[in-house]
Amino acid sequence: MHQQSIIETLKTRRIKLQVTQETLSLLTGLGLRTIKQLESGKGNPTLETIQKIADVLGLVLRLDIKNLTSENEINNDTL
Repeated sequence: MHQQSIIETLKTRRIKLQVTQETLSLLTGLGLRTIKQLESGKGNPTLETIQKIADVLGLVLRLDIKNLTSENEINNDTL
């Protein structure tokens, strides 16, 4: 899932739960400006920031790392 999709999911969930940006700021300990910038697509949130918001909104953040090469083949040029 790309960052923008994650942010849209967080925003949609916040709205569905009828949580204001101000309340989300208080519950996460993040600045209101941070919440507003995040939802408007500005800034570059850390995983920690996204995790704080997901926790408050009752969402699970899962990171999948996929090996794009075969298990037996490692191309050192791409590392």
